[in-house]
Amino acid sequence: MLGKLARQHDPNVLVGFDTADDAGVYQVTPDLALVQTVDFFTPIVDDPYVFGQIAATNSLSDVYAMGGKPMSALTMVCFPEHGEVRLLEEMLAGGLSKMVEAGCTVIGGHSVRDEEIKLGYAVTGTIHPRKILANSGAQPGDRLIFTKAIGTGVISTAIKRRKAQVAWIRDAVHSMTTLNKAAAEVATSGFTVHAMTDVTGFGLLGHAREMALGSKVSLRISASQVPLLAGALDCILAGLVPAGLKANRGFVETCVEFEAEVPEPVRMALCDPQTAGGLLISVAAADSDRLLAQLRGAGVDAAGIGEVLERQKPLIAVG
Repeated sequence: MLGKLARQHDPNVLVGFDTADDAGVYQVTPDLALVQTVDFFTPIVDDPYVFGQIAATNSLSDVYAMGGKPMSALTMVCFPEHGEVRLLEEMLAGGLSKMVEAGCTVIGGHSVRDEEIKLGYAVTGTIHPRKILANSGAQPGDRLIFTKAIGTGVISTAIKRRKAQVAWIRDAVHSMTTLNKAAAEVATSGFTVHAMTDVTGFGLLGHAREMALGSKVSLRISASQVPLLAGALDCILAGLVPAGLKANRGFVETCVEFEAEVPEPVRMALCDPQTAGGLLISVAAADSDRLLAQLRGAGVDAAGIGEVLERQKPLIAVG
């Protein structure tokens, strides 16, 4: 739909919606730009406090994905007119706890009466105009590093259907409430990182597609190196698959080629829509091992999952 709108021409827009990037970036001064993003969704866990934490973590992620520092946030909440106020209080308290952890100040917001609960944030961050990490800068020869395990989509579906094991829920919640702050701080601390994006609703392959198209390169991903949350494959084998996964799979089919040895459940997992997912980092090969080591040293569950190639067919090869 955005492609049908009249284009605004503003030289201060450093990153708009043309390359489907994680956030918009608007230059204010020669040394300062604002990173702006917005996200909200319906509950994916039962605990209202944890749901608030997940909503905040997810909303903050796009600022980190650009290499920015979150500064302020506006709350967006939809809540039933006769809903239990305690639930709303716990949701907001959970979100605030993550905003405090991020050093991001909640300065207001907006609420709407709605029978379906929704929560999210509009987050503004800061960045130097010459230090933006867009999703369109990957270069041939780069290595791909990913900073979280995948599988939150299928596990969330299992939670909704009351079929998720306690250990699966624990690990998924830990992932979805872990800020990408540490990963972003390490990635922007002197390494030759050419591109970065966070993996959310389009799944790993969907966001990898955006990086490849925006950068005019191809990618090779090693499926066996992509970390999976405990229970993710079990959910897929049990048919606990969200509609978003199926849509993502259909969307990337024309540009992704799987080698025969990649199992079908793993292929599906690579398309699983993530909430508050990890960062996909394209870094110069000479810096990849050192970056990986420092990420792990900072407590980040990082893994090397592939490489960047000259543009060719297929756009993304998965082996």
